[in-house]
Amino acid sequence: MKFNMTKKLGETGEADSSHSALTVVLGWFAVFCSAFFFYLATVIIRWAEPHTDIETSYFVFARFLLGFIVVCTFLLIRRQRIRPNNYHYLVGRTVANSVAVFCFYKAVEVGTVAEANILNMTYPLFVALFSWFVLKKQRDYLAMIVVVVAFVGIYLVLSPGAVGTKVGSWWGLCSGITAAAAMIYLNVSRRHHDSQTILFFMFGLGSLFIFILFRDAIYWPDATTFFYLFVCSLAGVLGQYLLTYGFLFVTAVEGSIISSSRVLIAAVMGPVLVGDPALTAAGWLGAVLIFGSNCLIALRKQPVRPLDSK
Repeated sequence: MKFNMTKKLGETGEADSSHSALTVVLGWFAVFCSAFFFYLATVIIRWAEPHTDIETSYFVFARFLLGFIVVCTFLLIRRQRIRPNNYHYLVGRTVANSVAVFCFYKAVEVGTVAEANILNMTYPLFVALFSWFVLKKQRDYLAMIVVVVAFVGIYLVLSPGAVGTKVGSWWGLCSGITAAAAMIYLNVSRRHHDSQTILFFMFGLGSLFIFILFRDAIYWPDATTFFYLFVCSLAGVLGQYLLTYGFLFVTAVEGSIISSSRVLIAAVMGPVLVGDPALTAAGWLGAVLIFGSNCLIALRKQPVRPLDSK
């Protein structure tokens, strides 16, 4: 597919061969920065804990609300209208993504930032696993072997012998599973909707969904609370749009592999930025197995383009 400068942001997922080397490098850098900003959003949640009492649901609501404001601003500037066709795909994407982000942030609250990010990045593996059962004509046996290896990595990250007592790990794993469902909905929804329509419903309905379910946890913030809510949400939304921008100039395989670098960023930076306990040797082996499996899955077959997730 040829890249057209008139295309809306995020409506293509493959790099054009005519792009200059500098443009491609900038695309790589944008995708890498998106991984860092997604990680930074979780770091900010941990930084906020000594200074203010913010529920997980409030962080999720603030992120979706800011995302909705940004999407509406883009729509107004471009004088673009949303074009919903299949509402059940849009609602399914919204619900799955809302649950995934909530579980992800909850994993940060009750566990470690590193494990939350590593386990959240298992979603490509669950996409491959779900596809095995749903798309029987496209079964990839080698991909399933890779998934099995990745589950060994997940087990190692969960710290053998302490799995039953690590609530945060289970929240993180749940975020990976539900994020996979959100990605499958995204893949299907993209056949019927443009990116801005998907984002409009995801952020708009997502914020409404969280507000209705967690009304008591959402209140008018004071200055300190507003600061942490805003910078956390800003990091998440920046990560979203940097990922979308970067995928305009790199291939889906390149983008997926670079995005998976969040596994290694979390493993390295956790003890430095938030004082997380360093991963054990088994944890490091697990993180490397998950990262490597994500890369192999991307090289084998890219089932979805992760332009609008996290």
